[in-house]
Amino acid sequence: MIKFDRFTLSNGLRVIVHRDHSTPMAVVNVLYDVGARDEEPARTGFAHLFEHLMFGGSVNIPVYDEPLQLAGGENNAYTTNDLTNYYCQLPAENIETAFWLESDRMLSLAFSEKSLDVQRKVVCEEFKEHYINKPYGDVWKIMRELAFEQHPYRWMTIGRELSHIEEAQLEDVRRFFFKHYRPVNAILTVAGNVYTDQVRELAEKWFGGIESGERYQRNLPQEPGQTAARRLEVKANVPLDAFYKTWHMSARMDPRYYAADLITDMLGGGGSSRLYQSLVKEQKLFSSIDCYHFGSLDAGLLTIEGKLVKGIDIHAAESAVETEIEKMLKDGVTDKELQKVKNKTESIMAFEDMSVMSRASSLAFYELLGDASLMNEELSKYRAVTTEEILAECHRIFRPENSNTLHYLADAKEA
Repeated sequence: MIKFDRFTLSNGLRVIVHRDHSTPMAVVNVLYDVGARDEEPARTGFAHLFEHLMFGGSVNIPVYDEPLQLAGGENNAYTTNDLTNYYCQLPAENIETAFWLESDRMLSLAFSEKSLDVQRKVVCEEFKEHYINKPYGDVWKIMRELAFEQHPYRWMTIGRELSHIEEAQLEDVRRFFFKHYRPVNAILTVAGNVYTDQVRELAEKWFGGIESGERYQRNLPQEPGQTAARRLEVKANVPLDAFYKTWHMSARMDPRYYAADLITDMLGGGGSSRLYQSLVKEQKLFSSIDCYHFGSLDAGLLTIEGKLVKGIDIHAAESAVETEIEKMLKDGVTDKELQKVKNKTESIMAFEDMSVMSRASSLAFYELLGDASLMNEELSKYRAVTTEEILAECHRIFRPENSNTLHYLADAKEA
């Protein structure tokens, strides 16, 4: 049971305090309710661009990292299609430094053509390095556009097109910031060797005077149910043929999510999983294979991906994957197999909860979902899943018309 206190400032900033006096450290985590799904189709990559801009100096602090390092702290951030999260860890006695830094960049970034130009170049180089020049780097750009026709999950966090960042204007950036990076759209979580009264005082001092902004009302285009299988073949300069297949699955807050999550572990969660045992170890069709999903807040994708052993025909490999899925659809799973993946899930959750930084980000995430106390209910939801629910969810997900298949082939001419 993770205990916490919670209060809200007059400007709408939600604050969560988790006390852990076994550590001398404190974590300050700021989650903003904005991700790549909140971008305009012609201006994508902005949420990720802000992950870089937020470290480029704010209105009163030219360099973010220096004061934090002097206070013995470290920091990082990440952006997803659903959210943006910033976090720092430092000795608890220096916690006010983190409040000062985080509040100042929430107050206002130091918007300038120079800072935008610097970070724009950084992001553009990242786009080229990881998504254009890297082998298999464009797989998810291709797959997202294949699987989604309406929902903004159809583009990656880094952006749909390089030109969207290259052509980003200062006014576009400023408008995006003041729409999303406001107290009313943020969750501040403070965890570690802290006290609630202390956090309340610091939150009021450093964040209380920031204008609340307007709460962002999300109204995204919803993806219609897929009615026909989609397939695509791509040739590229890669060492091995690769197989990717996705199926639409339920959203994060749908009760069916837990069954889908356990299904991915049974099929592809490590060396004892069905796909690995049959297709890698026994039949030697794949050199590696995995089954996973992204935990998307809106309805997302369950994925099977694998690299083929050289010389194996990709159609034969795909047929073998389908055979394993058909076995699950026909025979279901045993209580023993289900309990095994439940035990694995429980151990992963327990391991994650050992870190005060992980607890801070998890509390913020569940507060974003609707209530931080949901964090304490997750395990019971996994434990409650039955073999009958697993079979029913398999039949909902693994329908041919719900699938998207990508054959990503090594081009012999380029290799």
